[in-house]
Amino acid sequence: MREYLLTLCVTAAVTYLLTGPVRKFAIAAGAMPAVRARDVHREPTPRLGGIAMFGGLCAGLLVASQLDNIGEVFTLSDEPRALLAGAGIIWLLGVLDDKWGVDALVKLGGQMIAAGVMVWQGLTILWLPIPGSGVAAVTPTHGTLLTVALVVITINAVNFVDGLDGLAAGMVCLSAIAFFMYAYRMWFGHGVEAAAPATLFAAILIGMCLGFLPHNMHPARIFMGDSGSMLIGLVLAAGAVSITGQVDPDRITEAEGSVRVGVQAMVPVYMPLLLPLTILAVPLADLVLAIVRRTWNGQSPFAADRGHLHHRLLEIGHSHSRAVLIMYFWSALIAFGTVAFSVRAASQVIVLSVVLLSAVGLVVLLLPRFTPRAPVWAQRVVPPRYRRRPPEPSPDLAEEARRAGLNGSTAVGDRPSLDDRKKIDSRS
Repeated sequence: MREYLLTLCVTAAVTYLLTGPVRKFAIAAGAMPAVRARDVHREPTPRLGGIAMFGGLCAGLLVASQLDNIGEVFTLSDEPRALLAGAGIIWLLGVLDDKWGVDALVKLGGQMIAAGVMVWQGLTILWLPIPGSGVAAVTPTHGTLLTVALVVITINAVNFVDGLDGLAAGMVCLSAIAFFMYAYRMWFGHGVEAAAPATLFAAILIGMCLGFLPHNMHPARIFMGDSGSMLIGLVLAAGAVSITGQVDPDRITEAEGSVRVGVQAMVPVYMPLLLPLTILAVPLADLVLAIVRRTWNGQSPFAADRGHLHHRLLEIGHSHSRAVLIMYFWSALIAFGTVAFSVRAASQVIVLSVVLLSAVGLVVLLLPRFTPRAPVWAQRVVPPRYRRRPPEPSPDLAEEARRAGLNGSTAVGDRPSLDDRKKIDSRS
């Protein structure tokens, strides 16, 4: 665990330190497009934040390759190199799009090429765990198609949800934390060494997001752009492909003692493959709704609009920060709830906790006008927007106070003097 934490911290530190110079470079390079109709920010903001995130990814892989235990992943598997190759292609495509703009079909082709390169270097799906029956081997052609489809869907899901300050980075960070917990349990809990690359990818992804978030929280000083959103989507997809298509379910069956329990332990593995609901439930729902909405309106599925989930939260009255926190809440609830369910599938406490938290989330969702206020004793440690504001004086008292200021009086209740009244009358 210490080596994973070291890799995470190095990735976060490099990403954080690079973001400042990258912001200056983006401004000098003119990567500050004008505010569009669908944007929620009011001032031009530099993009190209993905450059710093890619630097953090490279630093994390470099440090991990020099460690004793995690370093074995680089000698026993080609998956880290496959990830770096695919990430380099998708990052370069995103940089070109952030600076000059790239057609949607060209981006889709680049995403498929990046996924194909990872498949060519060994990061692909070899078999599928089927609930209740066991393992089903897939042909190389089917494995390639499934891998490319999963990578492209995840990349676009993250890209579609990147519409508010700190939204995409925070949601992917929460999903990566949940994914890291499960992958780490697979390796050290069940003794499945093939889960080591996925655990490493999740740790690096957490560091990339944590290092970039301080610069991207509202009001954002820099956007990650497509160079960042597509990059973190590809890293997340690579982890899902690695733990799904490379981990042999028979090892888990041997550890659990039966096929039924072994397949049950693989629940969070095959669910992200068939439909990445547990990892990207909210972004995926937004992606599906956007495609249906745009197709229904006769538009291209890649045409941008203001109909995303985060846009609707703003329209019903939620503030920018609260809309982001609501999206965080639902992503964390689904991701961590699934991981908890995989550990204790028969526990009613987990089910009741998820139901209770869902009810709380619905109440907060339906109260956009409610503004929480901190208690008096916590006024100095909370952000200003959560502090209790003093009551404003009535207009009559404010006018009297303004007039009283003519003769040096500052008390609200003091009446203006006779000389001051004559001055006011002469001015009027």
